[in-house]
Amino acid sequence: MSKTDVQMEVAAEPTPSSEPEPRRRLHNLARRGWVPVVQLALLIFLFGSWQLAVDTKRISVFFFGSPAGTLRELYEWIRRGTVQGPLWQQAWVTMQETLAGFAVGVVLGVLLGILLGRITILARVLNAFIGTLNSIPRIVLGSVFIIWFGLGMGSKIALAIILVFFSVFFNAFQGARDVDQSLISNARVLGARRGAVLLHVVLPSAFSWIIASLRVAFGLAITGAVVGEILGATQGIGLLIQQSQGNFDPDGVYAGLVVITILALVAQGLITLLERRLLRWKPRRQAFVDRQG
Repeated sequence: MSKTDVQMEVAAEPTPSSEPEPRRRLHNLARRGWVPVVQLALLIFLFGSWQLAVDTKRISVFFFGSPAGTLRELYEWIRRGTVQGPLWQQAWVTMQETLAGFAVGVVLGVLLGILLGRITILARVLNAFIGTLNSIPRIVLGSVFIIWFGLGMGSKIALAIILVFFSVFFNAFQGARDVDQSLISNARVLGARRGAVLLHVVLPSAFSWIIASLRVAFGLAITGAVVGEILGATQGIGLLIQQSQGNFDPDGVYAGLVVITILALVAQGLITLLERRLLRWKPRRQAFVDRQG
C-alpha cells in the first residue's frame, strides 16, 4: 500500500470529534435540562411545605404569613395599587435610585481603582481614608444621608453609590495591580505616555475583574436603594415593605421581596448578556469541558 493510499484511508475515517457530535449535543442538552426541573421542584416543595404548615396550624400565619397570602397581596397591589400609588410607579422609583447609584458607583470605582492601582503615592495617601470609610456600617451612612439629603431619591442614590463603589473599586484596584509588566514596558518603549498606558493597556487588562464585579455591584445597588427607603422615604418598594412591617403584615413584606427579586433577576439577566458580549474574546470553560466529555 502506497503512502497516498494510507493518507486517503486515514482521511476517510470519521474523526472522533465529528462522528458523535449530534449525540454529544443531545447529551449536553439533557444534562443541562434537569437543572431547572430540580430547581422548580425544590421551590414547589419549599412553598408547598410552608403553606401546609400554615394550613395545619403548625406555624402561625400571623407571624410567618403564607405563600397564598403573599400572592393575594401582590395581586391587590397590581389590581388596585398601593397606598402611595400604582405598584409600577413604586417599582420605577426604586429602579431609578438603583440605576443612578449603580452607574455613578461603577464609574467612580473604576476610575479610582485604576488610578490607585497604578499610582503608588496616591494609593498611600488615600488608603487610610478609603479603609476608614469602608469600615463604617452602611446602615449608619444611610441615616446620615437622610439627614443630609432628605427623604427624596438623593439619600437612596448616595447609599447605593457607596455600596457599589467599594465592590467595584477593590476589583479594579486588584486588576490594575495584576497587569503584566511586560505589556506596560512594551507600550512605553513604543512611546506611549502614562495616560495612554492606563487607557490602552491597564484598563483592558483589568476589564475582566471589573465585569466580574458588576453582578454583585447591582445587587448591592438595589440593596442600598431599598434599605434607604426603609429608613425613610415617600415612595418606593422599600417604603411598602416598611409599612407592611409596621402593620404586622408579613404577606406585604414578602410581596415587596417578590417585586424586588423580579427586578433584580431581570437586571442580572441583562448584565449576563452584557458580560457575554463584552467578553466574547475569552474562551468558554464550559464549552471546553463539554468537548472533553
